[in-house]
Amino acid sequence: MTPKLDFSSPVYALAPLAGYTDLPFRNVVKKFGADLTVSEMLSSNALAYGSQKTIKMLERSPNEDPYSVQIAGAEEDIVRRAVEVLNTVDDIDIIDLNCGCPVPKIVCHGSGSALLNDLPRMARIIETIKKTSNKSTLSVKIRLGFETKNHIEIAKLVESCGADFLAVHGRTRAGKFKAPVDYDAIGEIKASIGIPVIANGDIDSFEKAQWVLEHTKADGVMIGRGAVGAPWIFHQLKSGSSAVDPLIKHAIIMEHLDGMVSFYGARGVVTFRKHVHTYSKGYEGASALRDQVNRIDDPVHFRAVVDEFFLTHRQIGEGFKASDMKCEC
Repeated sequence: MTPKLDFSSPVYALAPLAGYTDLPFRNVVKKFGADLTVSEMLSSNALAYGSQKTIKMLERSPNEDPYSVQIAGAEEDIVRRAVEVLNTVDDIDIIDLNCGCPVPKIVCHGSGSALLNDLPRMARIIETIKKTSNKSTLSVKIRLGFETKNHIEIAKLVESCGADFLAVHGRTRAGKFKAPVDYDAIGEIKASIGIPVIANGDIDSFEKAQWVLEHTKADGVMIGRGAVGAPWIFHQLKSGSSAVDPLIKHAIIMEHLDGMVSFYGARGVVTFRKHVHTYSKGYEGASALRDQVNRIDDPVHFRAVVDEFFLTHRQIGEGFKASDMKCEC
């Protein structure tokens, strides 16, 4: 099969972000400019053993083309069985192996960035996915190393095992989300391998994304925490302008809300409250809005309150910090 992702121009990708990059959010960023969307990180064990909650998370929006599913796993046989499950799902174009998640509960099971500590195992798992998958594309997401950087060795291993492209978070596992991102190291990876490289880590504005592309010479940027509360960053990148019409911001917020209710039902209202909090940061009256929506369960009433607030306040304020978010996987 021919890969659907075109690297002839910079690729703008939404990173997996636990608890945030579900189908409704991915649908919004895809509609407004993202080239690639990736599922939340899924456990290979959960897939292999048929977890219905995990199977539900495989669903994609019709506009997600191409669509990538990210898996994490530490055992070759379990990963193989997980991939066999994914093989039965037609609407998946890319399988992405997570080799970067720093969260202790993932690392202690040998998954995520723990694989950076066992490169032979990591190689076997990548090769297992490559051999088993019926999808057009295989990608891998890495960090620069576990305790210390050995990013060139890792990147060359990923390439030699058959991956089609690589996403690089510019910190080691030890760096978590606090250490400065080493964009020089991402550039060194790009100069050392022949497959496309997507840069990731602390890309939280249109200007920063442009700078990272120029500095690293990467083939694209992957944005996670920087898109929560400001998903229009993909519209900015696609249009080539930092300016965003306030009407577009309002439309994105409301489409996101409508998608949450459509996908989750009444539970979508409860789930969307955290998004109201991030979207409204910096607005006058944001605290009162948050208090109000926390007390509303009815979807129609909830929508009317949110719509009126953002229709009235046409300028997004500052104040939301990407560092407040959960793990970007």
